[in-house]
Amino acid sequence: MTAKEIMRTDVLTVRPDMTVEELGRFLMEKDISGAPVADENGNLLGIVTENDLISREKRLHIPTLLRIFDAYVALEPPSIIEKEIKKMAAINVIDICTRDVITAKEDTPVEDLATLMTEKRVHLVPIVKNGKIIGMVGRHEMLKTLS
Repeated sequence: MTAKEIMRTDVLTVRPDMTVEELGRFLMEKDISGAPVADENGNLLGIVTENDLISREKRLHIPTLLRIFDAYVALEPPSIIEKEIKKMAAINVIDICTRDVITAKEDTPVEDLATLMTEKRVHLVPIVKNGKIIGMVGRHEMLKTLS
């Protein structure tokens, strides 16, 4: 079996300029755990999940500092801290979504999708063709296929 045979084709997408509050309501109303972020032409820009919303409320991790002689050295790059602060202060979906999206093609075998989802620890995989979203495979579709 391939992604084309199991994917949902009625994919609900969200706009990059949608507010985080609107996103929360949208996910709850539609009873979905996440959605692709797409521009007005249907091009995939990212993916946003419930976890992105929840992670906005986490405590800010202060990096561990190492003291060497009279200097302090952060053990984590400043870019990680900047990313966390940006997500916590986000107003729009584009600011909290994952931009480096794990995708698959419609001819991807189900076994490869299962491997991809497990190894990359993702629950939603957009199926794309020419940069446009044509379907979605999530945990639900995988479980339905395997049972």
